Amino acid sequence: MLLDRLPERAAITQLLDTARAGHSGVLVMRGEPGVGKTALLEYAVDSAAGLRVARVAGVESEMELAFAALQQLCAPMLDKLGSLPDPQRAALGVAFGLSTGSAPDRFLVGLAALGLLSEVAVQQPLLCVVDDAQWLDRASAQALAFVARRLLAEPVALVFATREPCEEFRGLPELPVGGLGDGDARELLGSVIRGPLDERVRDRIVAEARGNPLALLELPRGVPGVPGVAGASGSPGRIEENFRRRLAVLPAATRRLMLVAAAEPTGEPALVWRRWCGGRQSGSASAPRSSRRRRTPDF
Repeated sequence: MLLDRLPERAAITQLLDTARAGHSGVLVMRGEPGVGKTALLEYAVDSAAGLRVARVAGVESEMELAFAALQQLCAPMLDKLGSLPDPQRAALGVAFGLSTGSAPDRFLVGLAALGLLSEVAVQQPLLCVVDDAQWLDRASAQALAFVARRLLAEPVALVFATREPCEEFRGLPELPVGGLGDGDARELLGSVIRGPLDERVRDRIVAEARGNPLALLELPRGVPGVPGVAGASGSPGRIEENFRRRLAVLPAATRRLMLVAAAEPTGEPALVWRRWCGGRQSGSASAPRSSRRRRTPDF
């Protein structure tokens, strides 16, 4: 449920219209966990009629892997690699592990990424969405910021969502994403409360959540029987504790399956199922080698 957000939606709509008109645009959305950045990215994707969409999300466990996020974003476009100048093509090929060589010049990688996005946008305007930008590996963040600052007449819209300011994105157009207004917060809370609720309890939940949509959805589940938040010391920690409690009561096999799903970077159900079935057949209860920290989703 995407309530209000009229200024944010207007900014996104303008960005998409600019791309459709043949010009570039960049937007960095910044806000606390759960405030609604991912929902706004989904709004952008759903509104991108006539645009090709490329997307990537930063992964905390891949922050030390140079160019990991950039490779994921550009992988569907590599059929255009041959149109790049030789030095740029070679640099990007090494960065993405397509060819061998010494560490690539990051300036050439940035130019290659810019050229690749521009080539794709010649055929169809392009929307690139980057979620959890605070977890991008530094090489990818630098390359994407390089691209964002040099897009001119290309029909490319580039939207980042991040929790905190990123040095690489300093100076780019920024859109702070705050909490919901009181009326919208109460409407969202009402969507998850079944039955009558004392107004004092409702007021306490709304005040404690500070307009954070995820907090409004999760805090009422924290107290059995009464959807109140008396004694809560802060919504982010309280929400994480709620998730931990709900996970703790699940069967061990279910928790392992959730761990496998969290560790699989592409979200491909077939890969998750094969990994899960393979682990069960081998009798191993250990976690997969490539695990990542659970990310608090943004609603």
